[in-house]
Formats: sequence, structure tokens, C-alpha cells
Amino acid sequence: MNDTIELLLRHRSIRAFTDAEVPEAHIHLAVQAGQAASTSSAVQAYSLVQVTRPEERRALVPLTGGQEKVATAPAFFVVCGDARRHRLICARAGAPYDARLEGFLLAVVDATLFAQNLVIAFESMGYGACYVGGLRNQLAEVDAILEFPAGVYPLYGLCVGIPAEAPIPRPRLPVSAVFSTDRVPEEVDVLADVDRYDEGYRAYMRERLGKDRAWSPSMARKFSEPRRVEVAAFFREKGADLT
Repeated sequence: MNDTIELLLRHRSIRAFTDAEVPEAHIHLAVQAGQAASTSSAVQAYSLVQVTRPEERRALVPLTGGQEKVATAPAFFVVCGDARRHRLICARAGAPYDARLEGFLLAVVDATLFAQNLVIAFESMGYGACYVGGLRNQLAEVDAILEFPAGVYPLYGLCVGIPAEAPIPRPRLPVSAVFSTDRVPEEVDVLADVDRYDEGYRAYMRERLGKDRAWSPSMARKFSEPRRVEVAAFFREKGADLT
């Protein structure tokens, strides 16, 4: 155990913040830490957009599923996969940009590694953060507000500020459910881990929300029907080749 591991294990999503601002110097420092994350072949296919205009942040609330923190958090960002600079480089060199699905995957992976480093850096400075996947609920409408150019793929939002709450950590799957040696576990072992996790998750939900709710039934509901089916079309319109 060391300070870094203790910081990582303390992570929880923060959805309520004080009014204290996040200084620009702290944001730049966190971005630098984000940039230190691994990136395939130095591609660095990501960008971070801070949304500061109150009217735009307010307009994003209904587009993210009514998440008021998008408007009220001291800082709100959009994490993007960014292939635009590579497109511009290819165009300047007189070469086609033809990265296809691999190029899009690189952008998503790079952006997410960057974002995780970014959040850890903020947390190390005493801030809390919450990812906002609801940004993908109505991407075309989000794009109409924030005007992302071709090659820039908004992936999720990020609220940051000094925590005004101290929620208990949400439990995670057992280590055996996500780590194995040489081969992935047999199906019976996967489901046994799920059953063990359900018990702990049910206890967490009772303490946190007063609800007797296990994890696996919610996953069954979540993945039993398509969601955000228009996302692929949006990214294609932004220039992503998903073939």
C-alpha cells in the first residue's frame, strides 16, 4: 500500500460540489498529467473542451438526462476523441486519411486513458469528479450547441469541483471476476463471481439509497435492448469510418 494506491481506492463519483472555483492553473496541471498517459505510437488522439458559458451548460442539462450538475458544477468538460489534427496533417502532406475503425478506436482509447489520468490528478488536488455518459443521449443536439468539427468525437462529459458530499464507495466486482491467468474464466466461475458480487452490491444499495437492488438484474435490463442507436450515425457524420 502507498499513497497512490490509497488515492485510487478512495475514488467515488461526486455529484454535489461546493461553489469554490477550479483555478485555471489547477486545470492546466491536471491536463498535463492527463497528457502523460500512455498513447499508442504518440498518436495523442484526444482533446478536452471546457464549457464555460452558463447558457450553454444550462442547455446541456436536458440533453444529458436532466443532470443538474452539468450546469452547476464549478467546472464542466467534454472529453473528445480527436482525429482532426491527424486529418489536417495528412491533408497538408498530400496523403489520404484512411484510418478506418482502428483510427476511431485509437481515439476512444487515447481519450479515455487521458481522462483517467486527468481525473486522478484532480482528485490528488482535493477535487471530486463525475463522468457524464449522458452526453451521448442526444449527441446531435449537443453538437448543435458546441459545434464540434469533423474528426472530433465527443465521448462523455466530466464535472469537477470540491466535493460537497462524501458517498460511500460503490463496490466493485471481485478481483477474480476481472483477472485470470492465461485464459479467461469458465462461464460457471463468471456467474459465481456475479452472484457473490450481487450480495455486496445489494447491501451497498440498501445503505446508499434504501433500495434492495442487486447488480446483475440491472445489467440484464441495461443490455437487453439497444440504447443510443443514433450514436454510430452521428460519429459517421463527424467523419468516423467504422469499417
